[in-house]
Amino acid sequence: FFFKQKTAYEISRSDWSSDVCSSDLFPSHDIRNHPNLLKTICLKRKEQVFVSDITYIKTKTNVCYLSLVTDAYSRKIMGYELSENMNAENVVKALKMAVKNRTTHLPLIHHSDRGLQYCSEVYQKVLVKNKIKPSMTDGYDCYQNALAERINGILKQEFLIYKCKNIQDLKQMVKESIYIYNNKRPHLSLKMKTPETIHKKSGKSISSGLVF
Repeated sequence: FFFKQKTAYEISRSDWSSDVCSSDLFPSHDIRNHPNLLKTICLKRKEQVFVSDITYIKTKTNVCYLSLVTDAYSRKIMGYELSENMNAENVVKALKMAVKNRTTHLPLIHHSDRGLQYCSEVYQKVLVKNKIKPSMTDGYDCYQNALAERINGILKQEFLIYKCKNIQDLKQMVKESIYIYNNKRPHLSLKMKTPETIHKKSGKSISSGLVF
């Protein structure tokens, strides 16, 4: 399986769940940008590539922001953080959880859009500390981070469909939803297996079934 077989440039709009891009919320900037490493990479195993994104979820009282870090191979959500703002200090908590949940120490790429949170010093320091190589979209094209956007869409359209009273209730719903997503929801792209099942199969390729 190659990213270039169906990259973010080629994925059709019907396959992509439209959502907010963190890069859409800020003006253009030139700090700590990195090239897109996923154009020709061969995806062979878990914890080879993490994809990250931020989406918004409304409660009855305010708007909250859910940061996700997902394993591109297994589709498992490795880390998440729900907060009332998109400060880098909150967004990086999802990355720290993902790092903590790793089961290998093999080379890892972290892919995201060019939102200020991902370009921030606090976020980049965690990547450097854990020897994770950063990758970013070219400019502000959400389609170049299509898998992360897709995971956002699945959670919001299939699990987080009720408007909670407040952030405390929403945090519990997010926790339960991510557990069900990882452990109970089969994916067609994973040959009808769950992300957790695939993630446990270390080194066992299912490349013929993986598509974006």
